[in-house]
Amino acid sequence: MKRFGPGMLVAAAFIGPGTVTTASIAGANFGFVLIWALLLSCIITFVLQEMSSRLGIVSGLGLSESLNQSIQNKTTKLCLMILIVAAIGVGNAAFEVGNITGAAIGLNQITGLSVPGCSVFIGIIAFILLGTNAFKLIEPLLTALVIVMSLLFLVTMMVIDIDVKKFMNGLMHPKISSESLIMIMALIGTTVVPYNLFLHAHFSKEKWKELQPKKALKYSRVDTAVAISLGGLITLAIMSTSAVAFFGSAVSISTNNIGEQLNPILGSYSNYIFSFGLFAAGVTSAVTAPLAASIALTEALGWENDPSQKKFKLIWISIISIGTLFAVFGTKPLEAILFAQATNALLLPIIAIFLFYIVNKRQVMGSYANGFWVNLLAVIIIASILSLSGYKISALI
Repeated sequence: MKRFGPGMLVAAAFIGPGTVTTASIAGANFGFVLIWALLLSCIITFVLQEMSSRLGIVSGLGLSESLNQSIQNKTTKLCLMILIVAAIGVGNAAFEVGNITGAAIGLNQITGLSVPGCSVFIGIIAFILLGTNAFKLIEPLLTALVIVMSLLFLVTMMVIDIDVKKFMNGLMHPKISSESLIMIMALIGTTVVPYNLFLHAHFSKEKWKELQPKKALKYSRVDTAVAISLGGLITLAIMSTSAVAFFGSAVSISTNNIGEQLNPILGSYSNYIFSFGLFAAGVTSAVTAPLAASIALTEALGWENDPSQKKFKLIWISIISIGTLFAVFGTKPLEAILFAQATNALLLPIIAIFLFYIVNKRQVMGSYANGFWVNLLAVIIIASILSLSGYKISALI
């Protein structure tokens, strides 16, 4: 077990409120039609996270550090850092909107208070937990609630009557329509978390620094594969339970009934237990996302990576403030969460291209630079995401 670690950061992003909500809406509105998109998202995640972890292990540098050192032209370096800061800042702020909104929906269902009021309360909690470092005290409880919710989805998936033919058709026959495009991008955005590409390199270089690269990479790949498989399985369970509960029925999914997909095993208690899990997942993510932004941005800007420093604090304060503000004034909570995930899919190609560039530099990676087949797969992935993003942007113009 000592060899496992950083990959679980990737899995943690799967079971935040963004994933729970996105997967629920995907199942409710499209049934099993988008199962292929989830599989694609998991493959993309593994390829990009493996490259990120390999970079950290081989070079001993984070993604931003390696880019800083490999690019000599000051103008190019400045433009690069501006893009990275914008991508991380906008991406994490978008995620924070989803995190706070998700936690607020859960609290709303438990207490009956308004979602905007709950959003303010969640924002204040996030400030207190990060400002006082008290998060470590309640993290085990919140994590336990999220794990319980995940297990409940897995158990529910095993007991419900899934149409295997429709399931396999959705897996083997990809379909894209103008109606499903935003959902496909949201699934990618909630699975392939851009800031995780920075964090995975950052923590991998520390986790396995005492091992030879070849052995460390072996552990890292297993760690990453297990984490992504676990996250993908939980997301699949959420999509499946929602598809059976809502798709093709006269009932539309909403904040008031989203937990009813757990009815087969929880009955009338499903909404309350789901709401507790969503609240816990939201609070956990509302703290970790700003913290991740602070780590990634201080590294990118060459600032001291110290939680006690003012610049480090300023970043997470800004992310929480923006997230709370948009969560409070958002009129449609579920749509706000979905939009936040899709926004990250639009920003993902920027980070993916930077990562692709650096893991191909022999000066940085030596014999561990990308080979032909990994490059081919990476190019297809980046081109696919760019195509989806371009199509969506053109549809908005």
